[in-house]
Amino acid sequence: MNNTTIAFLLTLFAGLSTGIGSALAFFTKKTNTSFLATSLGFSAGVMIYVSFVEIMPKSKEYLTSALNPQTGEWVTVGSFFLGISIIALIDKLIPEFNNPHSPRDKKEINHLKEKKTNDKPKLLRMGFLSALAITIHNFPEGLATFASALSNPSLGVTIAVAVAIHNIPEGISVSVPIYHATGNKNKAFIYSFLSGLSEPLGAILGYFIFRSFFNDLTFGILFGSVAGIMVFISIDELLPTSRKYGKGHQVIYGFLAGMGVMAISLLLI
Repeated sequence: MNNTTIAFLLTLFAGLSTGIGSALAFFTKKTNTSFLATSLGFSAGVMIYVSFVEIMPKSKEYLTSALNPQTGEWVTVGSFFLGISIIALIDKLIPEFNNPHSPRDKKEINHLKEKKTNDKPKLLRMGFLSALAITIHNFPEGLATFASALSNPSLGVTIAVAVAIHNIPEGISVSVPIYHATGNKNKAFIYSFLSGLSEPLGAILGYFIFRSFFNDLTFGILFGSVAGIMVFISIDELLPTSRKYGKGHQVIYGFLAGMGVMAISLLLI
């Protein structure tokens, strides 16, 4: 199996983990918020550590090879902030009320479940808009996962798992309102599941767009942008959501564990 196939399968796994969020919402009586908080913190630790320790140096290596040391360093930094700008713009274009990356705590989810019948159209609209927001937002995430796995499959596995963890609350954001508007678990699960398909779709489109331009310069800019995207996701989504679900130092413990596991993984690769 070549790297391209592995990268695509890892991206598909990460994207379809929104279905896990639906399953947790429907088939567990009580969500283990402590575990979820620690897992999200862990995911943030993995993403931030690997962005600065592995992906940024790789971007610099490609760009200094394609250009020259000084110019390469400047373009590396520029690529990093380009990635941040892209994902920040996407978040800006999605209204906060409809943005599934604005974390919901247990009380908010219960409130959705207790909505009256006459609120069903509003609930359905909320679910569909959340699915649309995830679809748009997951394009660059899919490209980030795919690019990392394409360069280094072992690194791609770790990033795919981190992205998959962060997609779980998104599945809840889509499926809960749709289910309580329609009363149909299958429909809610399917829409949540399908919204995750935008991640591998982003990977496919990115691959075909950039494939003919793949060289040191393209890879360098792509990796710098990927690092920026992952750092933004961690700070804007994962850590706030983890803080909202968690108690005490669960967030920081998960975060440090993620960094530690990633550090050891990179040493063993």
